[in-house]
Amino acid sequence: MFKRLLVLLAALCLLTGCSALLERTYSTAEPHSSKFWESEAAGTLRAETHQDVVNDLLLLVGQHRETAALRLYDFESDLAVADTLERAAAEVQQETPMGAYAVEYITTSSHAQRGYYEVAVRVGYRRTPEQLQAVVNATSPEALYSLLSAALDEEKTELAVRMAYWGPDGGTRVEDAMLRLREERELTETTPWVVNYYPNAENPGLVEFLLDPPEDPGEEAPPTDGEAFLTDGEEILTDGGMPLPESASETGKDGGEASDPPESPSEDAGAPEEPSQDPPEEASSGAPQAEEPET
Repeated sequence: MFKRLLVLLAALCLLTGCSALLERTYSTAEPHSSKFWESEAAGTLRAETHQDVVNDLLLLVGQHRETAALRLYDFESDLAVADTLERAAAEVQQETPMGAYAVEYITTSSHAQRGYYEVAVRVGYRRTPEQLQAVVNATSPEALYSLLSAALDEEKTELAVRMAYWGPDGGTRVEDAMLRLREERELTETTPWVVNYYPNAENPGLVEFLLDPPEDPGEEAPPTDGEAFLTDGEEILTDGGMPLPESASETGKDGGEASDPPESPSEDAGAPEEPSQDPPEEASSGAPQAEEPET
């Protein structure tokens, strides 16, 4: 009996020791994600920091939403709110690829409420929702050749590509891909394609290709109101629609001298012309003269 108790005690000691050896602690880390939408107000965004405001604006741009309401929490003053909104709007429009590509302007107006600030946001776009939906993603510039080739096969006039990686020679690879494709498609004699980089050419996050640009972008524009081109039998007009003086129009369109304007009656002498001293002419002899009444 005593031996059995010893065996049981030894077994318990072994089990407790093994459990200590097998015991491990672990922890998990998840990236912080701010809560963009208010639970009690559908369509209303919320933010607590500058980065939250930037994320909210990018969310609106991605959905091509023109208006939205934004609630700001934990801001101490109206000045802090105004400064944060201004910096966030400028960052989205000037420093992010999609903002620089799609946004024309961002306006905000805030009002203090109990516990938060209510902000009305309005976004103006220079791209349509269809253009935003047509943006494709690429891991690097090596994918541009196949993307451009597919765009030509589908007879697209433009292509927008969001780049995950650019690299120091990204611009060179873009030029090589376009040159190779234009030579293969026998397009070297056509109008060159236009390439735009957003937000900048040094490290773009989005590249736009215009595959059917205007044939002659430098073509002279037609005359505007108040202007006219000189043609045979016509005179040059000033912005106000009045003829130019003689000194301003010495030659015509064909290089010949323009005809002199008629002389003005006041050009012969420096003093004004004196009225004539001759008596007024009598009535024509063919017309009867009035007789004086007899007295």
